[in-house]
Amino acid sequence: MFSNLDVPGIIISLLALLICIDVHEFAHAWAAFRLGDDTAQRMGRLSLNPLVHLDPLGTIMILLSSLTGFGIGWGKPVPYNPRNLRLDVRTGGGLVAVAGPVSNLLLAILIALPLRLLPVGALPEGLGWDILTALARINIGLAVFNLLPIFPLDGHSVLLGALTAVGTRWAQRWADLWARWQVLGPNLLILVIIADNFLPISILSGILSPPIVTLCRWIFGPYGCWRILTS
Repeated sequence: MFSNLDVPGIIISLLALLICIDVHEFAHAWAAFRLGDDTAQRMGRLSLNPLVHLDPLGTIMILLSSLTGFGIGWGKPVPYNPRNLRLDVRTGGGLVAVAGPVSNLLLAILIALPLRLLPVGALPEGLGWDILTALARINIGLAVFNLLPIFPLDGHSVLLGALTAVGTRWAQRWADLWARWQVLGPNLLILVIIADNFLPISILSGILSPPIVTLCRWIFGPYGCWRILTS
């Protein structure tokens, strides 16, 4: 049953997922440390060593994603004490949360810089290009997916932090309401992921594809984005 597996492609996808998640989790730890909490540092999480960020179930999902091309993977959540942050709990938590997706977009931009210097139609081929495209796709996809405002994704804390930073009465009411709804987040997320396997139209694809394509075009240009998304 595994005779037709694209082994090089699986290895590339696996390594790209590990790199993207490693950078993502390190960014959370770095942001918390810079904002005044050293919990992650004391626990050895302020590191780019991917082994310290691996979550058992998340790692299994990474392997399944690499084998099937469908699924998600995640790293071990970075511990931090929000009360040690120099900002209020929600605003500080929002900054720690947004650091993960931002780090993935920055990594995608670093990948894009040398490619944007090449003439249109002169993008590389071969193993090097396969690695770059996998890193580009996964970094952008991971950033956009994690910014969904559903607990336990980063977007939930980012939204709470943004509403708290606004400081108006209506923003505070919405923040309190969204915080109360967080208990529904994991079940809602699982329901959407399961439903995507049975519905004729993918809910996640409809939500995620437009921002992913837009970011890809901004970062890599129209031709580079077309090559990346069709590779």
